Amino acid sequence: MENVQDQRPVTVVMSVRDGEKTLDAAISSVLNQSYPDFQLIICDDASSDGTWEILRNWERRDGRVTLLRNEVNAGAGPSRNRCLALAGGRYTALMDADDVSMPSRLAEQAAFLEATPGIDFVGTKGEYFCREPGDLGKCYWFLSRPQKTDFLMTLPFVHASLMFRTEVLRALGGYRDSRTVRRSEDYDLLMRAYAAGFHGANLAAPLYGIRLDPESYQRRKYRYRFTECLVKWRGFSRMGLMPRGIPYAIKPLFVGLIPHKILEAMKERYYSKAGE
Repeated sequence: MENVQDQRPVTVVMSVRDGEKTLDAAISSVLNQSYPDFQLIICDDASSDGTWEILRNWERRDGRVTLLRNEVNAGAGPSRNRCLALAGGRYTALMDADDVSMPSRLAEQAAFLEATPGIDFVGTKGEYFCREPGDLGKCYWFLSRPQKTDFLMTLPFVHASLMFRTEVLRALGGYRDSRTVRRSEDYDLLMRAYAAGFHGANLAAPLYGIRLDPESYQRRKYRYRFTECLVKWRGFSRMGLMPRGIPYAIKPLFVGLIPHKILEAMKERYYSKAGE
């Protein structure tokens, strides 16, 4: 039986699978937020390492932690949906199990949404790191108010840095539980949001730390690149970006042939010009 909804103003949701190496840092960064009134819901997606024991230890130590566990691997989207079903706060923030949040992240995002009724979700600039935040001196490209066309090159948000008005996530039905979006659930969710008339923003401060794994995209199985192509094609169509979006939709099929540094430089140049 699932737990009942918590009524604290903010709910933080996290999906994790085999995260024993990075999980402590991620959870600690959430529980040490300057904004104290939140619930952290974590779904263990059938981990095979020591993840569940680590989670149980945190649950015993802090009453703000609520745990869920999948008996079989369901994927990040369905796991987050289980967490979202219990989200009782006005706002729901995302968090990845290998990243970290800066201490003021939740406070600044909640304050922004309170003060900006026309924005439905807000992210932050992302700061790449290897061992600890700031050690690489590099940030994810930044746009304060992304528009539909800004989805063409790549996702104009750090997905796991986002805080939503919970009612927006419910209106969207959360993440789509389908193999046709596997590994591209974030792109699919946010394109559906913009197609439905919702809008997001980004805070200029680097309030979210992204653990850098430069080769992860190159290692993705080809079928996931094909999935990303389909997700973008459908998403661009919903947002009225076709036929302009055709070359961007098929780009995932070829990025494995492009050196990582060149690909990142292309993205950074695109969003630097868009932000001017």
